[in-house]
Amino acid sequence: MSKILRYLTEHHTDMLDDLEEFVTRESPSYDKARMDSFAEFLAGYAKGLGAEVEIVPVEERGNHLRITWGDEAADKPILILGHFDTVWPAGTLETMPFRIEDGGVARGPGVFDMKGGLVQGFWAMKALRELTDFDRPVVFFCNSDEEAHSYFSRDLIEKEAKNARAALVLESSNGGKMTTSRKGVGVFEVEVTGRESHAGSNPFKGISAIDEMARLVLELHSHTNPETGTTVNVGTIEGGTVVNVIAGKAKAKVNLRVMDEAEAERMSEAIRSIAPHHDEAKVEVRGGIVRPPMIRGEGVASLFGRARSIAADLGFDLGETMSGGGSDGSFAAHAGTPTLDGMGAVGQGAHATHEQIKIDTMPGRAALVARMIETI
Repeated sequence: MSKILRYLTEHHTDMLDDLEEFVTRESPSYDKARMDSFAEFLAGYAKGLGAEVEIVPVEERGNHLRITWGDEAADKPILILGHFDTVWPAGTLETMPFRIEDGGVARGPGVFDMKGGLVQGFWAMKALRELTDFDRPVVFFCNSDEEAHSYFSRDLIEKEAKNARAALVLESSNGGKMTTSRKGVGVFEVEVTGRESHAGSNPFKGISAIDEMARLVLELHSHTNPETGTTVNVGTIEGGTVVNVIAGKAKAKVNLRVMDEAEAERMSEAIRSIAPHHDEAKVEVRGGIVRPPMIRGEGVASLFGRARSIAADLGFDLGETMSGGGSDGSFAAHAGTPTLDGMGAVGQGAHATHEQIKIDTMPGRAALVARMIETI
């Protein structure tokens, strides 16, 4: 057993204590007060590991953290990416408390996506600093809005990535596998304007925005193609006022997933070009691609090869996969930086009430992160 893995195994209980602390501090994406409180907590935690910490203020969401070790002027840093926001609203702990169950799983809001990954990343740095003479620069960028499409951190992530030697993303894994490619993500809002009228006395003088939207939903969903991997999902619809009025307005939110840049451009144009079926109805489309595709290029393949070799030395097999889910790794890869994603926790149930991680995998996964940082 390597000295790093042995150290992390010996400190497994401490890692679990930290995991409980991270999970029981709720941090919903849209709750700025709680997000800022978590950022302050995490800043103090990182300083306790010998890091320099900059709190990056954000008005619209929680503040971000830029955590560094080493002299950035001496060499290009290794970039670690993680987020501390979760999809779970405040109070979720009352019905979904943190707990460790028989069978070796830890449960709780955000434990898999991605507070388990954060704990593993910090313990990887702790092990490196205590056991080796590692002194190269590392930037650990933790954002507060990944679950809200990273609107207020994308520019910062891309800037960090362009200056980095490589990026390691602590997103939750897919069955323990590394993520070497991801679909691009688009988010659109479609608004239809019709004309209101009384549904009983003047039904034919109105133009139903709901009728128009229903037709557009079918048109949008027709673009889904299992062979190309393109998917279009109308996730929410709202419209109308009361049951006896022909609806004058309707809105829908549309999610797009694509495999490559060309398809992202083609489908974005297709969605923006949808037209009403009634000559007097109007359609307005807003939005676009919020995360570019992450392509498995040479840099990604090389990092995965290194990770697989290190994992073998640590005693476990490592596979790779493509994900349809979004991640900040897409921004790092799009910036031209070799990026390896899915380096976080092993478990299941992201964004679901059965969210959980396998606690016995934590030392090995943290050791993998440490060795990747040490050897890149």
